[in-house]
Amino acid sequence: MSPEADAEPQTRPLVTIIDPCDKHREHLRRALNGRYSAAAFQSAGDAVRALATIAVPALILLDERTSSSGGTAGLETVWSDPLLRDVPVVGLAKTEATDFVRALRARGCLVLIKPFPRDKLLMTITSSLTQSIEAQWDTIEPVQRSALKKTVAIFNEVPNLILEGKPIPYSDVRDSCACLVEAVRHRNFDALLDSVKGHDNYTYVHSIRVATFLSHFGHELGLRGDDLLTLATGGLLHDIGKVSIPQAVLNKPGRLNEEEVSVMRGHVVLSVDMLDHITDVPRGVATIAAQHHEKVDGTGYPRGLKGGALNDLARMAAIVDVFGALTDRRVYKDPMPPEAALDLMTEMQGHLDQRLVRLFRDMLLDAASALRSV
Repeated sequence: MSPEADAEPQTRPLVTIIDPCDKHREHLRRALNGRYSAAAFQSAGDAVRALATIAVPALILLDERTSSSGGTAGLETVWSDPLLRDVPVVGLAKTEATDFVRALRARGCLVLIKPFPRDKLLMTITSSLTQSIEAQWDTIEPVQRSALKKTVAIFNEVPNLILEGKPIPYSDVRDSCACLVEAVRHRNFDALLDSVKGHDNYTYVHSIRVATFLSHFGHELGLRGDDLLTLATGGLLHDIGKVSIPQAVLNKPGRLNEEEVSVMRGHVVLSVDMLDHITDVPRGVATIAAQHHEKVDGTGYPRGLKGGALNDLARMAAIVDVFGALTDRRVYKDPMPPEAALDLMTEMQGHLDQRLVRLFRDMLLDAASALRSV
């Protein structure tokens, strides 16, 4: 049977829907629209046969009714296929008390109990994809593995601790970036960047890339010790306020309207407010968060700072942030090749400090192996 596939940009992760109900398949396809590509099938057997000639999906949504023999038969069909056995599965069920759900739980898979809202569906998919990617970090070198695990932990913990009114010592944040700085010092961070491919938390992926390249930039300019850690933590937390931005705005596939632009720009103030809850946070970390969207000609935001009013660390952060945004993979665009991004940045005369742009370009040309997009 031919799959019901969406003709969407290849930047979007492919989610396979396996559900015998035509109406429910279409409902799920509409729910994924704008965030994921979808290929839908009536049965697990249909999916296995078709996906062998299409592509291995990032995730499978499998309804318990997928087989007349029961949901576990559908799971066995998927898990017995060499191409699909390691693909994360999210089960769709009416109740927890079934062999289908128990089999999924035993494999560490997530389950959605019907009915469920679209937000919960998207959140569960994100959690499953993220869980799958982070499990792969166990296979990379210890320093890189530690850098990823510690930074993602602190990135996720800071907003929750703030909401709970609990103190956040800067030492905890700094220590999370120490392994990142160590990897940068030894120019051993290409696998680290490769290892966040497919991670479904865009804000974290962008932030770890900015932290890595910003640390590398600082190291090449001669910064060491606490100064380098300040750059790393500033890069990691520069967009932390985006955790409070609605997902519909943060991941909108099209152009933002005026109101949405205002909401998005509000992440700067939100980031600074969050950093105020971290005890003993260095001024440089807060400055990077506050000024990374300012421009040298004064047309940036939120304060319209100009020229000499801009901190040198913030000037560096603005360059790395723009480079990251251009070369990041998003649901609505392919990543721009690094060389093309650097060419474009040299035209941003009123936006970026061109002396630093030239230094950044030279640094990246000397570290071409780290330019792989995630």
